[in-house]
Amino acid sequence: MNILVCIKQVPDTTEIKIDPVTNTLVRDGVPSIINPFDGYALEAAARIKDKDPDTHIVVLSMGPKQAEAALREALAIAADKAYLVTDRMFGGSDTLATSYILYNAISKVEELEGVKFDAIFCGKQAIDGDTAQVGPELAELLDYPQVTYALEATNADGTLHILKEGEDGNYLIGVKTPCLITFTKPAFDPRFPTIKRKMAARKAVIESLTSAELTAIDPARAGLKGSPTKVKKTFVPPRKEAGVVIKEETGEESAQKLFALLSEAHVI
Repeated sequence: MNILVCIKQVPDTTEIKIDPVTNTLVRDGVPSIINPFDGYALEAAARIKDKDPDTHIVVLSMGPKQAEAALREALAIAADKAYLVTDRMFGGSDTLATSYILYNAISKVEELEGVKFDAIFCGKQAIDGDTAQVGPELAELLDYPQVTYALEATNADGTLHILKEGEDGNYLIGVKTPCLITFTKPAFDPRFPTIKRKMAARKAVIESLTSAELTAIDPARAGLKGSPTKVKKTFVPPRKEAGVVIKEETGEESAQKLFALLSEAHVI
């Protein structure tokens, strides 16, 4: 089975910095990690490979050159090959432009790898955007059936059995390949990379795909020019102040203290 896992490098910080001119995230100098939900997607692919060693896992990311670090981490965990989509022309892309660029990149990767991917795995959303749009938009462009909020995936001779999270319980869904699956947090944690795989990942060649290689991309549909989403305002939520612990000798004294504090704050 051939699986492509889309991953994104996201800021690992509670203090998000935003460019006041472009209203996009400032990533320079900010520690970054693999988007956690993409990590769950990679783990799902790895578990399929555990049962079928012939499974080939390719990871794909779009971002600046520093995103190579996330791809090398994915290689150290479970992936066999990695590609980075990077070009100034792609900078500032919203979800629509991003899914369009990834759609073209997937076609190019299939050409380079000489395979047709049986499944595309994505995280349900990125923690720096929380839109949950790229996966479904990519499925529409590929014209693939999709299952969202997946917890686990099992290969069964051309059909993926997906355990899907629902509002009133979990569902078991069968979907024919090729397909696209987005993953949420399962009941288990993703595996850690081994020393051997870490060493191999450091030496691995990560091929970059730029606009020169992705010639089918229409510049009008990429980057800020191809992004109909316009951010009007951005802000960092204020930090919550520490709470007050009331410890009086009796319940009545505690109630009186609470009443006094609420009165001072004009809550009551």
